[in-house]
Amino acid sequence: MPSSRSKTGPAGDLTSPAGTGTTNDVPKRPVRASRKNAGRKNRSPLRARLRRDWPLLMMTLPAIALLVIFYYVPILGSVIAFQDYSPYVGIADSPWVGFSNFQWLMLDASFWDATINTLTIMVFQLIFYFPIPIMLAILLDSIMNRRVRLVVQSIVYMPHFFSWVLVVTLFQQMFGGAGLLSQVLRDNGFQGVDLMTNPDTFILLVTAETIWKDAGWGTIIFLAALAAINPHLYEAAAVDGATRWQRMLHITLPGLRPVIILLLILRLGDALNVGFEQFFLQRDAVGRDAAEVLDTFVYWRTLLTGEWSYGAAAGLVKGIVGLILIVIANKVAHRFGEQGIYKKS
Repeated sequence: MPSSRSKTGPAGDLTSPAGTGTTNDVPKRPVRASRKNAGRKNRSPLRARLRRDWPLLMMTLPAIALLVIFYYVPILGSVIAFQDYSPYVGIADSPWVGFSNFQWLMLDASFWDATINTLTIMVFQLIFYFPIPIMLAILLDSIMNRRVRLVVQSIVYMPHFFSWVLVVTLFQQMFGGAGLLSQVLRDNGFQGVDLMTNPDTFILLVTAETIWKDAGWGTIIFLAALAAINPHLYEAAAVDGATRWQRMLHITLPGLRPVIILLLILRLGDALNVGFEQFFLQRDAVGRDAAEVLDTFVYWRTLLTGEWSYGAAAGLVKGIVGLILIVIANKVAHRFGEQGIYKKS
């Protein structure tokens, strides 16, 4: 008479006795391996994906080509920062000087003045310009009439397509010594003002110009993020008695938070690049001490004096500092539970 142990095996088999390997024992695959194999089966082969997506890949080729030609290939030219480069002999025959260009750069007072001006303007615009497109996007999204919204969007988008020459000219006609503001003040018995040549208010001037020109264009990404928020959340909150401010604080802003953090990280990475044309056009009016930034510094010290290696060293420092800021900002975003611009796999 078989014992009761023969009905169950160590693995729970009801047909085989304990410790015997009968044909009824079915080997089990590890769960991880089965999931991995399932993922491989669901993934189509590379050739099939290329055959399926080749129209999309062909559409991206021009953009990739432009990116490689104008962004990645010029990186190879950064080698002249370590040379005493002369365009008459070329990169191959220019003598190597090591880090001497960077040493002179660190000892140059003009470089540090331009760096301080650049960082000051960047921080000021980060505080007073960066929130403007967010608030403007929320206002545009709250307009219920579709035609009115399209008209307002077209109006605020338009200044982005104006050149900086035109923008500075318009501000000169408004806030210059002979501008509209000064004429109105003189007609009412006050002394006229010239904001376009005042170095003390230059940072306010360039920030106002940037807001007028690019704030509307900056709303595009935020409007797309607002469109992705589920409208049923607003309806449920309204039914529960939430006010407009409460819905904005607890639904709208949390929905915009990933996009805000992403653009903030990218802005920090571009911290040492506040623009060239805007400051170049107004440098003579307010003076070098107020309007000299790193981009104009590189122009005056490179193109006009022929110190190509010195300018390349300054540009390389800008790139390295920007990369460090992006990495640090992205790690801070990960600490707060956001994805950032890249995420560890």
